[in-house]
Parts: sequence; structure tokens; C-alpha cells
Amino acid sequence: MSEPLVITIGHRLGREEALRRVKPALSKASEAFPVLKVEEEVWSGDRMDFRVRALGQVAAGSVQVTEDHVRLEVTMAAAEIRRRGGEDHQRARPDPS
Repeated sequence: MSEPLVITIGHRLGREEALRRVKPALSKASEAFPVLKVEEEVWSGDRMDFRVRALGQVAAGSVQVTEDHVRLEVTMAAAEIRRRGGEDHQRARPDPS
């Protein structure tokens, strides 16, 4: 696996209100974006572990809700990132002619 993408979002909602808002978020996202398929969503206290698939790409991660922030950590398979990076690099090269 590759290095995870980590995003921390501060809030002033308190843990309970933040949890109330975050818990339905993944389901709502998959309803709004039909290409996003939730393969796994497991809550254990203030932490959700998940696995999603979109357009042939798989990502897994976790969401941790605390009193003053939410931490999202997402990892894609290293092979997928390298492949996508290679495609992006090829597209960015100037035309040799």
C-alpha cells in the first residue's frame, strides 16, 4: 500500500454532534454519486473503517471523530497510484514535434 492521504478538519460541534453528522455521510455520497460503491463501512465507537470503489479504483481508510476535529485517512493500492501517476506524467509531456 502507498502513503495515506490524511485530512484533518477542525470543528466546534463537539464529538456527539460531529458523529451525528458524519455517520450518514458515506451513504449520502454514494447516493449522490452512483459511481461510488461502498464495499465496507464498519463503525466502532468514534471510528469508521471503510472500503469504497469508484470507476475501477479501490480506496480504503478510516474516519476518526473527536471532540474538536475529524481525521480522514485514505489509501489507494500503490500500483493504482503509480499507474495513474504514469498516465498523468505522459499526458503532461510536451509534443515532441
